[in-house]
Amino acid sequence: MLPGPTRSEGAEDFLQALAQQKGASVEEAASSFIREHRPTSLIQRFATVEEVANMVVYAVSKEASATNGAALRVDGGVVRTIA
Repeated sequence: MLPGPTRSEGAEDFLQALAQQKGASVEEAASSFIREHRPTSLIQRFATVEEVANMVVYAVSKEASATNGAALRVDGGVVRTIA
């Protein structure tokens, strides 16, 4: 599993500190971080914990039984690939 920026508890602590440093709201700090550090992100936001968890549920499900050795990216399109 290769998650990108995710709004986890740790990320919230980081974003609160960043917001305080910038004199901005947490949401403004999150948007600013994505624009500055993940400009290629297609969704232009942090993923939710639930979105990452959904991929984990799929990866351990019967539906993914033929998946083998895959790197499953849950990064909102930060890394663009051609399949």
